Amino acid sequence: MIKEERRKRKRRKVQLYIFLTVTLLIALAVYIVVEVFTVEHVVVEGNEWYASKQIEEMLLNDEYSWNSLYVTLKYHFVDIGEVPFVDEMEVSLDDPHTLRIKVYEKAILGYLYIPILGQNAYFDKDGFVLETSTNIIPDVPKITGLNCSEVALYEKLPLEDEGVLRLLLNLTQTLKKYDLVPNEITFDKEEGAIVYYGDIRTIIGGEEYLSQKVIRLSEILLELSNRGLSSGTLHLENWTEESKDIVFDMEERDENL
Repeated sequence: MIKEERRKRKRRKVQLYIFLTVTLLIALAVYIVVEVFTVEHVVVEGNEWYASKQIEEMLLNDEYSWNSLYVTLKYHFVDIGEVPFVDEMEVSLDDPHTLRIKVYEKAILGYLYIPILGQNAYFDKDGFVLETSTNIIPDVPKITGLNCSEVALYEKLPLEDEGVLRLLLNLTQTLKKYDLVPNEITFDKEEGAIVYYGDIRTIIGGEEYLSQKVIRLSEILLELSNRGLSSGTLHLENWTEESKDIVFDMEERDENL
């Protein structure tokens, strides 16, 4: 009986020891989580359409967002949700006090105004509508001269003429590739594609020699700027590898470039 009682007391002591140890570890873990994992710095990268502060406010949006570990775990299991012009956002910890938010924005090439919606339809390199919004995004060209009265989100621009759609997509991608995003691109039945840089109107024409025309355009715009010329019409529609003369029309005279 005495031995049995001793064994019971020993088991109780071991259980108490285990309980106290576990309680202490839990308390220590809670202390570390509460006192150590605090948000002091937020690093946002990959964002162009949104300011870093806007991204931060979107994600740190509840009463527990002061805790960096909580925020990281939250967005590991919870979807951030639909954010206009953003494909995805990833949240990670650089250290207990620093959150890193990686933003993957949608590649927007241009937008059309849709009267029936009263909104702008933004499209990607394949012609699919990514967003509709009343916002005007900087450095995204406005597209005019196309008959497009309605659109559906995540569906292709419903242009009747496939050739015009192909020209639109090739032109916007090529201009972006060479950092020549214009203020506006318009399509004319007779002149084809026309791009605007302020008061400089450039007639591109059709798809033929498109890349070469854009490369030449980058050189000419620099030359016009060096000459102090800021308005007029630049003719590239008839450019070929054989005939490379380019005319810049102004009110007073024509200039061969």
